[in-house]
Amino acid sequence: MSILCYHAVDPEWRSPLSITPSAFEAHCAWLGRNRRVVGAAEGAVRLSIAGRLPRGLVALTFDDGFRSVFEHAFPILARHRLPATIFVVANTLTPQAQQVDWVDDPPLRPLATLTLDEVREMHEAGIRFGSHSYSHHDLTLLSEKECERDLRTSRELIEDQLETRITLLAYPRGLHDEGVRRAAARAGFTHAFTLPDLREPIGPFAVPRVGVYPGDTRVTLRGKTSQWYLRVRTSGAFPMLRRLSGRKLTTRRPG
Repeated sequence: MSILCYHAVDPEWRSPLSITPSAFEAHCAWLGRNRRVVGAAEGAVRLSIAGRLPRGLVALTFDDGFRSVFEHAFPILARHRLPATIFVVANTLTPQAQQVDWVDDPPLRPLATLTLDEVREMHEAGIRFGSHSYSHHDLTLLSEKECERDLRTSRELIEDQLETRITLLAYPRGLHDEGVRRAAARAGFTHAFTLPDLREPIGPFAVPRVGVYPGDTRVTLRGKTSQWYLRVRTSGAFPMLRRLSGRKLTTRRPG
C-alpha cells in the first residue's frame, strides 16, 4: 500500500507543491481503474495491525489545507468517488486566520487556505480531516511540552469546528523524532504520517507516505503505488537510487 501526499492542485502555481487539475484528474482516473483507494485512517490501522502496508491499496492525502484543494481537487475526487484526507494547519481556521508563511517558493499572489465553510462542506461530503499542527512549526525544534501543547490545541480546535473526533496527524515537512512522536501520542492522536527520504522507524506514529509532484505521470504513479517503491524509499537506499538515476537530491522537504 502507498499513502500518497499531495499539496496544491492549482492551474497557475508552478511549484514542487502544486500539480495541475488535469494531472490530478489523470491520476484519479488511473487510480480508480488500477488500485483500491481507501481512507488514510484505514491504511494507518491496517499498518498498526499487520505491521506492514498491504499490497494493492492506496490512500490519498493533502497537506497544508490550500483552498485550491476545494476549488479543483474536491470536484475531481467527487467525480471519481475517491476518498481523501486533508491535513489542515489549525491556526488558519481561527478568526485571525494565519497567513501561509511556511512555503519556500510562494506565488506572487497570496496563497489562500480553506475557510471553515469549505472545510465543513467537504466534511459533510465524506472528505476526512486531520491536523497538520497548529502553526506549521518544525516540531523537532520545540520542547516536548511545547510540541504536545501545539498538537493538542490543533486537534481540539478542529474537533470543535467539525464536531467529530480527530485522530490523524501529518507532521509539517514530515519532520519528527522520538520526542515529537511521544508528544503526538499524549496530545490524543492515534496515528501520525511522515514523508521519509531516509531510513526511519515505521509504526503508528511514523506512517510513511509518498510525495506526488509536478511531472509525475501515470507511469510514475504506477511506480509510486507499487510495494517495492516504499521499501526502497524507507530502506536507506533511496538517495543512492536517485544519484544513480541522475536526480538531484532534495535538501528541503515539502510542507
